[in-house]
Amino acid sequence: MREALIVWGGWSGHEPEIGANIIADMLKKEGFKTYIENTTEAFADPAIADMSLIVPIYTMSKIEKEELDNLTRAVKGGVGLAGYHGGMADAFREAVEYQFMVGGQWVAHPGNIIDYRVDIVKPDDPIMQGLPASFPYRSEQYYMHVDPSNEVLATTTFSGEHADWIEGVVMPVVWKRRHGKGRVFYCSLGHVTKEFEVPEMRTIIQRGLLWAAR
Repeated sequence: MREALIVWGGWSGHEPEIGANIIADMLKKEGFKTYIENTTEAFADPAIADMSLIVPIYTMSKIEKEELDNLTRAVKGGVGLAGYHGGMADAFREAVEYQFMVGGQWVAHPGNIIDYRVDIVKPDDPIMQGLPASFPYRSEQYYMHVDPSNEVLATTTFSGEHADWIEGVVMPVVWKRRHGKGRVFYCSLGHVTKEFEVPEMRTIIQRGLLWAAR
């Protein structure tokens, strides 16, 4: 049986505990045994090297060096890493090795909660197959610093309405990548857990979790 560790915490506005339970339910339905922890100390356990998947849902906060070293070692060794929104890509802002592994870092969401579109750029990828080429979305539109080595699956385009100097910028929304032997998946959607009711968002994240899992 594949095992997954979900670690939640940090800023409460992203509803990390509820999100952790939603992710756990998704994985249980796929036959995973799941473990939910709410402290970064969980990343320091050598046993995580035997997991199939690790899901951080931990906006901002700090991670200790020994915790980060053990986490990155596990992923480099083949454990999958997957997550969404600020729970994965606005976690541990001071930890550049963590950002290197994730492939990006949030820096702004001009206009806060707004209406925008998500455009699928790799419709033949298994994570995206069968989904509409473009779909409307209402949430924070994440502006990110991203790694050029990411394999981008979906993007969004900034209108410039809330920051005119970024008009026309095309920003990755969903990507996958490798870090050592580990698979890494990220989706910037999901500011609040009600967004899991959007079929496209839920499908993308569920498929991404399964793709990343060893």
